[in-house]
Amino acid sequence: MLEQLESHYQQAQQELETISDSEALHRWEIRYLGRKGLITEMLRSTGRLPQEERASFGKRANEIKNQLTEAYRQREALIQQQALARDLEEGQIDSTLPGRARTVGGLHPSTQTLRLYAHIWAEMGFQVYRSRDVETDDYNFQLLNFPPHHPAREMQDTFYTDRPDVILRTHTSPGQIHAMQELGENGTKPIRVILPGMCYRHEQITARSEIQFHQVEGLAVGRNIRMTDLKGTIAEFAKRMYSPEARVRFRASYFPFTEPSMEVDVECFLCDGAGCRVCKYTGWLEIAGAGMVHPNVLRNGGYDPTVWSGFAFGMGSERATMLKHGINDIRYFWGNDLRFLEQF
Repeated sequence: MLEQLESHYQQAQQELETISDSEALHRWEIRYLGRKGLITEMLRSTGRLPQEERASFGKRANEIKNQLTEAYRQREALIQQQALARDLEEGQIDSTLPGRARTVGGLHPSTQTLRLYAHIWAEMGFQVYRSRDVETDDYNFQLLNFPPHHPAREMQDTFYTDRPDVILRTHTSPGQIHAMQELGENGTKPIRVILPGMCYRHEQITARSEIQFHQVEGLAVGRNIRMTDLKGTIAEFAKRMYSPEARVRFRASYFPFTEPSMEVDVECFLCDGAGCRVCKYTGWLEIAGAGMVHPNVLRNGGYDPTVWSGFAFGMGSERATMLKHGINDIRYFWGNDLRFLEQF
């Protein structure tokens, strides 16, 4: 049996040296080293030998199996290297070509609009001021001239927490008080800030309303600030945001924290004022609410309203994005539907 074992070993070595492809190498492995391979069967037959021959035969059989296994691995690596070199030479792989494009994320459409707002207002001299999402009733309502049981509170269905007077802010206007108190240095410094952030209202979710949405609040406080300053500022923003030829109009309105108050419309940039479905055939699109800061609010922020004055405005990024792109359902913004989000 030892002679037969050596014969198989010599034959396996000779065949292995001639193999040049993976399939032939796999067949060779099965023939000699597989579960029913020739070398494996010889090892299993050790027990049939006389007692005095088993040790030497088993030792030699194991040596041959180990040597053939190592020779198989070397041949396998060589065949793989040769295949790669052949593919490169034949042009199947061109390492100079650009790789496959990787799928990367993008900015949410609301985030894009918020960043555009911040860029425009920064050019106009306003800095970004961040305020908190969780507020007290004092800051969200009372310091903004919403006393308890004021009817204007009914316009903002509020999320209350299990802690008394702690709520989710219903608008970004509480940031006005924070900004005046923190940046105004006890009512001695002028300020110009925008306050972007998320707002929360317990409303029925429809195509036109959501329980969460972004707002960008604006506030300017200084000496001798007038309504004409507010109108000119808003008109300049509309030109930079929508079109250099954009026209705006102002309509009287009411907000507890401004007096006088107004709504701001821009001429529809989709139909140039002719009337379309987006502007409801009026030729105008509402873009903001604004007004002169109420003396009570200035006083609550630490300013003397007989010396200081200011204006404030508020606008929504989702609304602006809907108007600009003709989106008719606000629920798309928070539905996490990539078919919608990837368009931006």
